[in-house]
Amino acid sequence: MSQPTNDRVTAAVLVIGDEILSGRTQDTNTRDIARYLGVIGVDLAETRTVPDVMDEIVDALNALRSRYDYVITTGGIGPTHDDITADAVAQAFGVELYEHPDIIAMMASRWGGEINAARRRMARIPVGGDMVKNPVQGPPGFTIGNVFTLAGVPQIMRGMLEDVGPRMRGGRPTVSRTVRVEGSGEGVIAAPLEAVAKAHPDMSLGSYPFYGADGYGSNLVLRSRDATQLGDVVIELIAALKAAGIENVAEIEAA
Repeated sequence: MSQPTNDRVTAAVLVIGDEILSGRTQDTNTRDIARYLGVIGVDLAETRTVPDVMDEIVDALNALRSRYDYVITTGGIGPTHDDITADAVAQAFGVELYEHPDIIAMMASRWGGEINAARRRMARIPVGGDMVKNPVQGPPGFTIGNVFTLAGVPQIMRGMLEDVGPRMRGGRPTVSRTVRVEGSGEGVIAAPLEAVAKAHPDMSLGSYPFYGADGYGSNLVLRSRDATQLGDVVIELIAALKAAGIENVAEIEAA
């Protein structure tokens, strides 16, 4: 892993998937990762996109992880035969994959019964690695060394970033606050949320939906290096949501 110069912390993004290169799917993950990293003081220094080809993934990953402090990969950790990112990361680090028992337990709890072979593929992480929490839906990602392997689905990837950021050594500390909206979906809150986000481009504002027996809604997470500005924007966001007719909204205490 490279050593930072003048305390600069660097990262690279490796986007994996034929669908990105073909143009069938638009890559929005790089944009979201860049914004997130900027808030926590990590500079996104390079991005690469590679196809679902083992050797190309391994070569790109080894090049990036030796040059930068951190590498974030997106895509290729699903249940199908062409989801080979976990295999490629393990090969790059020279280790085996194994089925993590906690992930198997999560799957059994969610889906019940026998877990088929396709789904079990999503429970594999490299030996020596650790899970990256998935607060949205489905199995977690994983991390090994200075590499974080995340889902390709944008909403899930953004949720996983919440567990990645605290593990990174940022250039400056970041403060976060959470506004909880209950009983309203993302389609309802999208307009006021976008307006506040556009008014404060130097901040990070993410929406993370939740669903359960007790209801549904979204946790809106705001991050900034300026605690005073952050407090002002929390007030502004709550006011914007209420002005849009959304009443069940309030800031929640950090866990």
